[in-house]
Amino acid sequence: MSASLLRRGLELLEPPGRAKAPPGLQRGRAGARAAGAARRRKRAPEAGRNKATVKGRVVKSAIEEYHKKKPVNHLRENLRYMLKGRLVADKAVTEQVLAQNRGRKSKDQPPEKREKKKPEGTVFTEEDFRKFEREYFGIP
Repeated sequence: MSASLLRRGLELLEPPGRAKAPPGLQRGRAGARAAGAARRRKRAPEAGRNKATVKGRVVKSAIEEYHKKKPVNHLRENLRYMLKGRLVADKAVTEQVLAQNRGRKSKDQPPEKREKKKPEGTVFTEEDFRKFEREYFGIP
């Protein structure tokens, strides 16, 4: 939005009893010199110290800066925290948590535990087999 459009909008919003400012006090560009003076006024030096001088500057120690930024090892604190509580959850609870965190895909499921088949022994003895042979085949 340009400055002229903004000024016109503000004039529309002014109360009806208020008149315009006299032309000499109106803001506007009177030429290149006026614009340059406005810019110089905007960039007036601030009331602060001159940054080009060294007076009042604190010299930072490179060693102190290095120690500030040096990584800290938190291993001891973490171990102390972890070993502080020795509460062990029930196996059923841990299994439930693991089941909830597991994915639904078949590749995420653990393999099912199959029961081992016990070798089946025969109920008949050698004596029973010989007796059966004699009766069935007629061999003495």
